[in-house]
Amino acid sequence: MKLWAWMLAASSFAPWTAGVKVGPVTPGAQRHSIHSYFNTSPESPDGRWVLFYTSKTAEGHAGEVRIRERATGVEKVLASGVTTEDAHRAACQQWVSKGRTVVFHDLRDGHWVVVAVDVASARQRVIARDRMVGWGTPDGDVAPVYGPHWDAKALRDLELVNVRDGSVRTPVTAAAVRAKYGEQVAARFGDRGISIFFPILSPDAKKVVFKLATPSGGDFRSKAASDRETLLGYDLAAGKFLFFREKWGHPAWHPDSRRMINVPNLLVDAETGTERGIPGLPVFPGSHPSISPDGKLFASDTTLERFGGTKQEWGVVVGDLEGTRYRILHRFRNDQGAKSWRVSHPHPVFSPDSRRIYFNVSAGEWTELHVAELD
Repeated sequence: MKLWAWMLAASSFAPWTAGVKVGPVTPGAQRHSIHSYFNTSPESPDGRWVLFYTSKTAEGHAGEVRIRERATGVEKVLASGVTTEDAHRAACQQWVSKGRTVVFHDLRDGHWVVVAVDVASARQRVIARDRMVGWGTPDGDVAPVYGPHWDAKALRDLELVNVRDGSVRTPVTAAAVRAKYGEQVAARFGDRGISIFFPILSPDAKKVVFKLATPSGGDFRSKAASDRETLLGYDLAAGKFLFFREKWGHPAWHPDSRRMINVPNLLVDAETGTERGIPGLPVFPGSHPSISPDGKLFASDTTLERFGGTKQEWGVVVGDLEGTRYRILHRFRNDQGAKSWRVSHPHPVFSPDSRRIYFNVSAGEWTELHVAELD
């Protein structure tokens, strides 16, 4: 056997070059079923449940947060009457507290609230009012929250809410960002007020990245809701800023909490913000990359025109973080589905055991959560 062939056979990428089963998580359900984002897996840490948002409205803006038992297909409604910002990230539903709790945000009586649901009892608690939720960690108890990015009167700082005891702390403020990076902030936002937006905790919960936003005058269902850009890193444990980058991209953490993946095919040092390219890979247009929990592979979505497809086609890619090797696992039309003002993207992400990749498909009337699984 040639050396390269032996290396491929011995690599963690090898199983993904063989048989892979692909199909909807809830076949024939006649509704939207949307997993929230590529920064969080819809599968529970123990592998028992799959978490998703469902809607029977055309645009997908009103619906339910549900879980489905993988072994039996039995579903459980955790919250109904949920209002979302769009069908792109749905309710930002995610696992916390080792899968004992689900967190999401919802518009209730004109106020955005962050809700924690006990999975066993389905009991809900509002843990933050006039807030929206970023991305925490499935094993931790902390939900990072922020004020609505289009509201000039909303919270401008980052808060961390403990979902178990309700305690809140403010590790970093918008004023501290401007004090540290005044020149860079002024170059991008001038003297407009800024707020911390879209925080993403590292897997060890010791770091956070976020972008900055300033209101643009539109309501929350408008692309003109806010002007938002930049990528900042902050060390929560040390209480210090790490880096400031002009472009956000689509960052996702490496499981080692020392690196991130970003577009196009970049690994970013979380301490310094410096980057290196993953070699031997094409650019994947429209991509949202994420890394497998074992730290060896990445998944991404991409439009397929440059890969022989049509304008309407997208694909889900799996590749080796060392570079060169990749495979398009599944091709599909993605120009239909939920008729939200902000469309749902595939947003592929691995299961906790790295053996499955979940992603959204908008190939027909409904946007449907799919899974690609090693056969």
